[in-house]
Amino acid sequence: MNIYDQLTHLGITLPPLATPAAAYVPFVQTGSLVFLSGHIAKRNGSPWVGKLGVDMTTAEGQAAARAVAIDLLGTLHAAVGDLNRVQRIVKLMALVNSSPQFTEHHLVTNGASDLVVQVFGERGAHARSAFGVAQIPLGACVEIELIAELAPA
Repeated sequence: MNIYDQLTHLGITLPPLATPAAAYVPFVQTGSLVFLSGHIAKRNGSPWVGKLGVDMTTAEGQAAARAVAIDLLGTLHAAVGDLNRVQRIVKLMALVNSSPQFTEHHLVTNGASDLVVQVFGERGAHARSAFGVAQIPLGACVEIELIAELAPA
Protein backbone atom coordinates (compact mmCIF):
# COMPACT_ATOMS: atom_id res chain seq x y z
CA MET A 1 0.00 0.00 0.00
CA ASN A 2 1.38 3.39 -1.00
CA ILE A 3 0.80 5.84 1.86
CA TYR A 4 0.36 8.82 -0.48
CA ASP A 5 -2.32 6.97 -2.49
CA GLN A 6 -4.12 6.26 0.78
CA LEU A 7 -3.90 9.93 1.79
CA THR A 8 -5.35 10.94 -1.59
CA HIS A 9 -8.12 8.37 -1.17
CA LEU A 10 -8.95 9.92 2.23
CA GLY A 11 -8.92 13.44 0.76
CA ILE A 12 -5.96 14.51 2.90
CA THR A 13 -3.35 17.03 1.80
CA LEU A 14 -0.36 17.14 4.09
CA PRO A 15 0.50 20.57 5.50
CA PRO A 16 4.03 21.97 5.29
CA LEU A 17 6.35 21.75 8.26
CA ALA A 18 5.28 24.34 10.84
CA THR A 19 7.73 26.65 12.58
CA PRO A 20 8.02 25.76 16.28
CA ALA A 21 6.28 28.20 18.62
CA ALA A 22 8.97 28.01 21.31
CA ALA A 23 12.50 26.69 22.02
CA TYR A 24 12.30 23.18 20.52
CA VAL A 25 12.65 21.37 17.20
CA PRO A 26 9.71 19.75 15.41
CA PHE A 27 11.31 16.29 15.33
CA VAL A 28 14.39 14.34 16.37
CA GLN A 29 15.62 11.12 14.80
CA THR A 30 17.81 8.71 16.71
CA GLY A 31 18.58 5.40 15.07
CA SER A 32 15.43 4.11 13.45
CA LEU A 33 13.09 6.11 15.71
CA VAL A 34 11.63 9.53 14.91
CA PHE A 35 10.14 11.53 17.79
CA LEU A 36 7.71 14.29 16.84
CA SER A 37 7.18 17.18 19.24
CA GLY A 38 3.68 17.80 20.47
CA HIS A 39 1.34 19.46 17.96
CA ILE A 40 -1.66 21.45 19.14
CA ALA A 41 -5.02 21.31 17.42
CA LYS A 42 -5.55 24.03 14.85
CA ARG A 43 -8.61 25.12 12.92
CA ASN A 44 -8.28 27.51 9.98
CA GLY A 45 -4.62 28.06 10.87
CA SER A 46 -5.26 29.20 14.45
CA PRO A 47 -5.24 27.28 17.73
CA TRP A 48 -8.44 25.26 18.15
CA VAL A 49 -9.36 26.66 21.54
CA GLY A 50 -11.69 24.89 23.93
CA LYS A 51 -12.10 22.70 26.97
CA LEU A 52 -13.68 19.28 26.74
CA GLY A 53 -16.57 18.90 29.15
CA VAL A 54 -17.09 22.68 29.28
CA ASP A 55 -17.53 24.12 25.78
CA MET A 56 -16.61 21.17 23.54
CA THR A 57 -18.19 17.76 22.98
CA THR A 58 -16.32 14.49 22.63
CA ALA A 59 -17.14 14.46 18.90
CA GLU A 60 -15.62 17.94 18.50
CA GLY A 61 -12.56 16.77 20.40
CA GLN A 62 -12.25 13.78 18.06
CA ALA A 63 -12.33 16.12 15.05
CA ALA A 64 -9.61 18.23 16.66
CA ALA A 65 -7.48 15.14 17.37
CA ARG A 66 -7.90 14.05 13.74
CA ALA A 67 -6.70 17.50 12.62
CA VAL A 68 -3.65 17.14 14.88
CA ALA A 69 -2.90 13.73 13.33
CA ILE A 70 -2.89 15.28 9.85
CA ASP A 71 -0.43 17.94 11.04
CA LEU A 72 1.73 15.23 12.63
CA LEU A 73 1.79 13.32 9.34
CA GLY A 74 2.96 16.49 7.58
CA THR A 75 5.80 16.79 10.08
CA LEU A 76 6.64 13.11 9.78
CA HIS A 77 6.81 13.48 6.00
CA ALA A 78 9.20 16.44 6.42
CA ALA A 79 11.29 14.41 8.85
CA VAL A 80 11.67 11.25 6.77
CA GLY A 81 11.09 12.43 3.19
CA ASP A 82 8.85 9.47 2.31
CA LEU A 83 6.06 8.16 4.55
CA ASN A 84 6.41 4.78 2.89
CA ARG A 85 9.63 4.42 4.94
CA VAL A 86 7.56 4.25 8.13
CA GLN A 87 7.71 0.69 9.40
CA ARG A 88 5.52 1.31 12.43
CA ILE A 89 3.78 4.06 14.32
CA VAL A 90 5.07 3.17 17.77
CA LYS A 91 3.16 5.49 20.10
CA LEU A 92 0.84 8.47 20.38
CA MET A 93 0.56 10.55 23.52
CA ALA A 94 -2.42 12.88 23.78
CA LEU A 95 -3.15 15.71 26.19
CA VAL A 96 -6.79 16.75 26.33
CA ASN A 97 -7.69 20.15 27.77
CA SER A 98 -10.64 19.17 29.92
CA SER A 99 -12.72 19.79 32.99
CA PRO A 100 -12.07 17.62 36.05
CA GLN A 101 -15.38 15.82 35.40
CA PHE A 102 -14.58 14.88 31.78
CA THR A 103 -13.67 11.18 31.43
CA GLU A 104 -13.62 10.54 27.67
CA HIS A 105 -10.00 11.47 26.88
CA HIS A 106 -9.53 8.05 25.31
CA LEU A 107 -12.46 8.64 22.96
CA VAL A 108 -11.16 12.08 21.95
CA THR A 109 -7.78 10.53 21.15
CA ASN A 110 -9.47 7.97 18.90
CA GLY A 111 -9.81 10.80 16.38
CA ALA A 112 -6.05 10.65 15.86
CA SER A 113 -5.58 6.92 16.38
CA ASP A 114 -8.28 5.97 13.89
CA LEU A 115 -6.77 8.21 11.21
CA VAL A 116 -3.26 6.83 11.72
CA VAL A 117 -4.58 3.28 11.28
CA GLN A 118 -6.57 4.33 8.19
CA VAL A 119 -3.42 5.78 6.64
CA PHE A 120 -0.86 3.12 7.62
CA GLY A 121 -2.99 0.00 8.05
CA GLU A 122 -1.38 -2.58 10.36
CA ARG A 123 1.77 -0.43 10.55
CA GLY A 124 -0.37 2.27 12.18
CA ALA A 125 -1.49 0.17 15.17
CA HIS A 126 0.26 1.84 18.10
CA ALA A 127 0.66 2.06 21.85
CA ARG A 128 -1.02 5.11 23.32
CA SER A 129 -1.56 7.31 26.35
CA ALA A 130 -4.30 9.90 26.80
CA PHE A 131 -4.38 12.38 29.66
CA GLY A 132 -6.72 15.11 30.82
CA VAL A 133 -4.92 18.34 31.66
CA ALA A 134 -5.94 21.70 33.10
CA GLN A 135 -4.56 23.69 30.16
CA ILE A 136 -2.60 23.39 26.93
CA PRO A 137 -0.49 26.16 25.33
CA LEU A 138 -2.54 28.88 23.65
CA GLY A 139 -5.73 27.38 25.08
CA ALA A 140 -5.77 24.56 22.50
CA CYS A 141 -8.16 21.71 23.15
CA VAL A 142 -5.78 18.84 22.24
CA GLU A 143 -2.02 18.30 21.90
CA ILE A 144 -0.52 15.07 20.55
CA GLU A 145 3.01 13.78 20.06
CA LEU A 146 4.07 10.77 17.98
CA ILE A 147 6.91 8.25 17.79
CA ALA A 148 7.53 6.34 14.55
CA GLU A 149 9.97 3.62 13.53
CA LEU A 150 11.59 3.66 10.11
CA ALA A 151 12.42 0.65 8.02
CA PRO A 152 16.14 0.12 7.39
CA ALA A 153 17.35 2.26 4.46
